[in-house]
Amino acid sequence: MSINKCILVGYVGKDPETRAFQDGSGVTNFSLATSEKYKDKSGEMKETTEWHRVGCFGKLSEIANKYVTKGSQVYIEGKIFTRKWKDSNGVEKFSTEIKCEVLQLLGSKAAQEPPKERGEISTKASSFLGDLDDDVPF
Repeated sequence: MSINKCILVGYVGKDPETRAFQDGSGVTNFSLATSEKYKDKSGEMKETTEWHRVGCFGKLSEIANKYVTKGSQVYIEGKIFTRKWKDSNGVEKFSTEIKCEVLQLLGSKAAQEPPKERGEISTKASSFLGDLDDDVPF
């Protein structure tokens, strides 16, 4: 048996970017910062920040596109995966990312209100999001 599960709580580093696929679905990507504070050997407080690449697909992509913004605090659950490709010089490159399966906005209700209108990724997105109650906790 093996398990590939990741849970992160952090802050979004920049506004998400959404790309549409030919079938009308999409992917929304954003960076997520998680920080850890600790005391070093001399007793001085230190903080380290780790950056994570997060990808939301399907309906989660639509939700992330509409509600997630730079500075949002979010809870995500997902799977870790590594992509491999060759750059234009033929050098192999790797990228470790989180495929988001659960997305929850954290913070105050004001932080969960949708930002100024961002473009929809498809007509499918607007019909799905139009069915949501304003009280739905993400």
